[in-house]
Amino acid sequence: MSTPQTVTPPALHDAPVLAHYVRGGFVESAHRASVVVTQPEGSPLLALGAVDDPIFPRSANKPIQTLAMVRAGLRMPPAHLALASASHSGEGFHLAAVREMLASVGLTEEALQNTPDLPVDESAREAVIRGGGSKTPIMQNCSGKHAAMLATCVVNGWDTDTYRDPEHPLQQAISRTLAELTGDEITAVAVDGCGAPVMAVTLAGLARAFGALAAAGPGTHEAEVADAIRANPAYLGGTGRDVTALIGATPGLIAKDGAESVYAVGLADGRGVAVKVADGYPRAKPVILAAVLRRIGVESPALAQLENSPVLGHGEVVGGLVAVNI
Repeated sequence: MSTPQTVTPPALHDAPVLAHYVRGGFVESAHRASVVVTQPEGSPLLALGAVDDPIFPRSANKPIQTLAMVRAGLRMPPAHLALASASHSGEGFHLAAVREMLASVGLTEEALQNTPDLPVDESAREAVIRGGGSKTPIMQNCSGKHAAMLATCVVNGWDTDTYRDPEHPLQQAISRTLAELTGDEITAVAVDGCGAPVMAVTLAGLARAFGALAAAGPGTHEAEVADAIRANPAYLGGTGRDVTALIGATPGLIAKDGAESVYAVGLADGRGVAVKVADGYPRAKPVILAAVLRRIGVESPALAQLENSPVLGHGEVVGGLVAVNI
């Protein structure tokens, strides 16, 4: 069987080195990344790497997916909208809210089609294992998104068995909203880790979309989603998560992390920020994001948490992961 030919996007192979993993004063590893900051009207304020090249934002797309569902008639309390946009930690309050979301449209967790998993949160995961439990869809970090997708289907009378199909009316609505907010053509569609479609847009487009969400005027669907995230950051992430700390400690900011080392931020003044680490390793993205936010004048006590990445030797701190060339 032949191996399909693939092309490495410039956003990966042309990305500059933006982080060093330093042990005892020696650079042990380096991470390449692309970064973009967009102005309120969408033009780049800062660009490092090939930021007009498409990437899969992975879960960083979720607030935009939630916007598409709200536009399609989804009506939920703010905490549930934040959970629809979440890669949650699987803590008790997350699971209870997912069940509430499903119950509001007459469904149970058996309707979820996302990939079974254990909670992200270490304590919650250990409790499941100690209790003899196993992986389930509701504990997986995308169950809030899938519950919202099912609820949107019920509201519109769409089929709930095929909601993950890229041709389903739900996914077509998401595709249109993603293209509108990013200003991009959807250049690729694949299957995300949770089983739903993931759609490729440019890194600059992702930043534009987050800037537009964060700066949306009162009474708009965009503001409804952004305000829900700001008011409920623990539902977007969870206890101890850096994305939760960043949103909670920075007035007006919204943010969403994604797999394969993606991070997106929207600021209340309409600027957007997006980071993609080329090797997909997650340790570098918060450090790089913090450096970018500092460079553009964002002040937040949460930046110290993002930057906190010590390198250990025999249990002692012997170095750290540090941003460079930003």
